[in-house]
Amino acid sequence: MIVNEQVAIDHGLKKDEYKKICELLDRTPNITELGIFSAMWNEHCSYKSSKLHLKKLPTKGKQVIQGPGENAGVIDIGDDDAIVFKIESHNHPSFIDYFNLCCISFKNFLI
Repeated sequence: MIVNEQVAIDHGLKKDEYKKICELLDRTPNITELGIFSAMWNEHCSYKSSKLHLKKLPTKGKQVIQGPGENAGVIDIGDDDAIVFKIESHNHPSFIDYFNLCCISFKNFLI
């Protein structure tokens, strides 16, 4: 299969992302490479669309026991208690639903 911009778009990549891939490889990717980039640069792995919103959350302060990183964050909520949380994101139209806390799997939410 010949890989071009339209094939990249069909794989869920944007035009500028396809251009960046070509620049990084210094050539057009083959279909396997395109598939790998598509998988690694999707919402679930890279937080493309939710990163903007996640950056608004506080990450430092006297209540932050463990800030953002590879795993769950830990916040001191007083009275010798702490809350542990992890954000999971998916490539789904409801990745953020401020009003209904919509998600694609059953989870417990504490707000």
